Amino acid sequence: MHSINLTLMTRKRFMGTVSTFFFLFLLTLIVTPLIGPTQIDLGKALFGDMAFGENVDANILFLARIPRILLAGLAGAGLAVSGAVLQSLLRNDLAAPFTLGVSSGASLGAAIVISLGWSYTVAGFSTVPIAAFLGALGAITLVFSLARTRHGEFPTTVLLLAGVTANFFFAAMVMFIHYLSDFTQSFRLVRWLMGGLDIADYSTVLSVCPMIFIGFGVLMFVGRDLNLISTGVHSAMSRGVDVAKIQKIGFVMASLITGAVVAVAGPIGFVGLIVPHIMRLIVGPDMRLLLPSSLFFGASFLIICDTVARTIIAPVEIPVGVITAMIGGPFFIWLLKRPKN
Repeated sequence: MHSINLTLMTRKRFMGTVSTFFFLFLLTLIVTPLIGPTQIDLGKALFGDMAFGENVDANILFLARIPRILLAGLAGAGLAVSGAVLQSLLRNDLAAPFTLGVSSGASLGAAIVISLGWSYTVAGFSTVPIAAFLGALGAITLVFSLARTRHGEFPTTVLLLAGVTANFFFAAMVMFIHYLSDFTQSFRLVRWLMGGLDIADYSTVLSVCPMIFIGFGVLMFVGRDLNLISTGVHSAMSRGVDVAKIQKIGFVMASLITGAVVAVAGPIGFVGLIVPHIMRLIVGPDMRLLLPSSLFFGASFLIICDTVARTIIAPVEIPVGVITAMIGGPFFIWLLKRPKN
C-alpha cells in the first residue's frame, strides 16, 4: 500500500511539475509574438485580408516572428536537454552541450562552406547548415574514437579530455580559415559564430524537429538508467545497468541534438549550462522529471532571450548568442565560486 501511494505521489508530482513548465512555455509562446519593434494589430493579422501581400500585420506575425520563435523554442529545448544529460553522465557541473567538441566541429563545417563560397540549396536546405551538421557528426566520431577503450567503454574523464582537445583543434582551424577569408566571408563567418535566429522559416523549423524529439524520447526511455549512472558507475553496474551502452546512448543523443541545433542556429552558448542547473535546483536530479522540465523551460528561456535580442536596441538586432553569453558568464563564475557540498 505504501508503494502504491508513493507511486501515486510521484505521478502527481511529475504531472504537476511538468504541467507548470508547459504552461509557462505556452504563455511565452502566446505573448512573445506580440512583442517587437513594429506594433501589430492582432485582430487584423488573424482576421483581416488573408492575402499576405496586402496584410502587413499577418506577414510580420506569421512569416517573420512565429517561425523565429518556434526555432528559438526548439533550439533552447534541445540545448537544455543535452546539457542535463551531459552534466549527469560526466558528473560535472560545468559540462555543457559543447563539451564534446560538437559546436566547434559544426563551426568548422560552416566555416569551410562560407570561405569557399558554396552558397546554394540542396534538397531545399542551405549548404551552410548541412555542412555544420556534417561537421558536428565528424566531431562526435572523432571524440568517441579517441575516448573508446579496448573493451568498448567510454571513461568520462577521457571523453571530457578528448572533447576539450577537439574543441581547441577545431577552433584553431576556424581561426585559420577566418584569417584567410575576404571581408564578406569574414563578416558572414563572424555573424554565424555569434549564434542567431534571424533567418528562420517553417521548413527550417520542421527540419530540426525530428532529431530533437526522437533524441528526447530515447533519453526519457533510459531515464532510470541515467539516474543510476549519475550516482556512480560501479553502483549502476551492481544494479544491472549496461553502463557502456547507456553512456553511449546518452552521449550520442545529446551530441546529435546539439549538432542539429547548431547547424540551423549557430553556436548559441550557455543555454545548456544555465537551464539544467536552474531546473535541478527546482525539481531535483531525477532525470525522468529533469528532462521534460528542462525541455519546456529551455524553450521559454531562449525565446525570451531572443525577444530581448530583437527589441532591446530596435531596429538593430543583437545575435541571441550575445544575450545568452551575457547571462551565462556571471552564472559560470557563480558555479566556480559557490561552496561545494
